[in-house]
Amino acid sequence: MPRIQVVPLLEVVRETPTTMTYRFRADLGGQPGQFLMVWIPRYDELPMALSYLGAVKGITVRDYGDATHILAAFNAGDRIGIRGPYGNVFRLQGEKVLAVGGGSGMASMIAAIESFAQQGARVVTAVGAKAANELLFVERANASGEVHIATDDGSRGFKGFVPALAEKLVEREKFDQVLTCGPERMMKAVVDLARKHHVPVQASLERYMKCGIGICDACSLDDQLVCVDGPIFTAEQLEGSEDFGHFRRDKSGRRVAA
Repeated sequence: MPRIQVVPLLEVVRETPTTMTYRFRADLGGQPGQFLMVWIPRYDELPMALSYLGAVKGITVRDYGDATHILAAFNAGDRIGIRGPYGNVFRLQGEKVLAVGGGSGMASMIAAIESFAQQGARVVTAVGAKAANELLFVERANASGEVHIATDDGSRGFKGFVPALAEKLVEREKFDQVLTCGPERMMKAVVDLARKHHVPVQASLERYMKCGIGICDACSLDDQLVCVDGPIFTAEQLEGSEDFGHFRRDKSGRRVAA
């Protein structure tokens, strides 16, 4: 198991009113789609996607619970613990790629979007959020290709949910691959859309985790574990799933509605 490293934060950047990026140097690898287990001293350890690769790594985190609320108050110089990276990776296949991200899901996909562009693929990104000020990594995605925006309230771009925008793009041109990450119901709609149009899809799932290495069973998805079988799943792997888009596990392990 990778050792825990305690690292100082080099930079803390507010991306949206509820989302922050934390940059640090760490002696670890990491590929698009993988995640770290991040220890917030005295509070909790949580899975967080690598939103920046390279010498200076980064995680991008939405303030949604007790531990992330504490993390939101951290500044440059404060220390966090990290171990990993864990999980499988996005397969960088195809010359025309559609990436569909909702909310903080863009944090899990942006490294893949940039990697696809670096190898010469045409990348079209559909970014969704509740409102314009919650849109994440639009500029980074725009530097890697074409960007389309959807907001629930219509404050920027298409008014409506991002799967509806993605459907317009899929009907406009043929893609070799679809990537998606965001709320699970949103991803279910995108996976169904890709299956309908016979386009391979890779979905990055986000589930509660305690260990990240397949021991605790907290991140179970039917008979699979998101931490070791994922977090990237294909449509074929998700076909027939009773959990995907419908149920999740709470901290006690109880199965609850998504």
